[in-house]
Amino acid sequence: MTTAEKFAKYVLPTYAQFAVAPVGGQGTLLWDAEGNRYLDFCSGLATCTLGHGSNALSKAVTKQAAELIHCSNLYQINKQAELAECLVEECLQLPGKVFFGNSGAESNDGLIKLARRFGHARPDQNGNARYEVLTFKNSFHGRTLGSLAATGQAKVQEGFDPLLPGFRHLEFNDPDELAAAIRPETAAILLEPIQGEGGIRLAERDFLLAVQRVCKENDLLLLLDEIQCGLGRVGGMTCWRRIAPELKPDGVSWAKALGGGFPIGSFWISERTIDDDATPLFSVLGPGSHGSTYGGNPLACAAALAVLREVLDNDLPHRALDLEVHIRQEISSWNHPGITEVRGMGLLLGIGLRATNLNIPDGVVPSLHLSRNLAAAGLLAPPAGGDTIRLLPPLTVSDSEVKEALEVFKAGLDALL
Repeated sequence: MTTAEKFAKYVLPTYAQFAVAPVGGQGTLLWDAEGNRYLDFCSGLATCTLGHGSNALSKAVTKQAAELIHCSNLYQINKQAELAECLVEECLQLPGKVFFGNSGAESNDGLIKLARRFGHARPDQNGNARYEVLTFKNSFHGRTLGSLAATGQAKVQEGFDPLLPGFRHLEFNDPDELAAAIRPETAAILLEPIQGEGGIRLAERDFLLAVQRVCKENDLLLLLDEIQCGLGRVGGMTCWRRIAPELKPDGVSWAKALGGGFPIGSFWISERTIDDDATPLFSVLGPGSHGSTYGGNPLACAAALAVLREVLDNDLPHRALDLEVHIRQEISSWNHPGITEVRGMGLLLGIGLRATNLNIPDGVVPSLHLSRNLAAAGLLAPPAGGDTIRLLPPLTVSDSEVKEALEVFKAGLDALL
């Protein structure tokens, strides 16, 4: 049987997959079993920071696997301590503590649990525990029951009701609605500085500052989901600082780029005090309050350390900024009738499509149609919503690969005119 036939027979069909079956890769390139070559501008959905094949990540995983793959978090794992230090001191540069899990959804679940615990520690004026987390329409925070309820997209929630209570989804970039939405039970606000699955939509600077102001005025936690936009891809190790450097979050979640393709997630909690006894916020998740069997094991942490060291030591965020400028200039020079705008930062870019100027079959999602055509032409560029194509290459992508990818992209658009 072919790979496609085995998928059809044995694998749960939870993904609408493309007709691409990679078996190997190096850098930005992937190959299938027939030798077809692809430029990977998907990068595992902003995950494969260093690309594929032999690199610092694969070498670190190989070395660590021969020494120690796993042991329980009942014991102290040296690589976990090193990774937490790197995240706090070099990436965030804010005091606090880190928990390690296996995915972005788990990381956001951890922030949701933090909000619940905080709401017990800081109840409302009547002594009732606060529990509500405000999120935003078109957000995406994961597919576990907790992170799914936080997500502001009805299409991914359909059929899973009743959802976990305690969430409301507000209009993104609307500070007035946010200020009017606070209730006695509200404990936290959770948002993506750039909505990735929602179409590469940036939070506006004034909106982020308004969120921070509302949090301070109402004793709420400010929680940031940087799973798709954090750790280098947008031109800085933190995304929010590229938009509003004055922001001081209470919690931040990561995954994707953290492991460069190896499964690991984490979240950070600040040390801000929450009472007159100077109790730090991170203390609300003490022994027994949270856990993960595999989270932060030696192999995962060795992988993440290798990725972060490459990103930091080689200043890959700066390279992402340089490539963003080039990509924007090139696309702007086309003056293409099928493009509305380029959104995003660094190498987290969304190309808006003007479907009315493109020959798209009736009933077909424009972004999905173009993405399939591009894959057939050798460029993997995933959709984000119905009218946006993402460009998410590894941060190590070469200038020539960017040039080739843009040529394929333009040819794919031109074919739809």
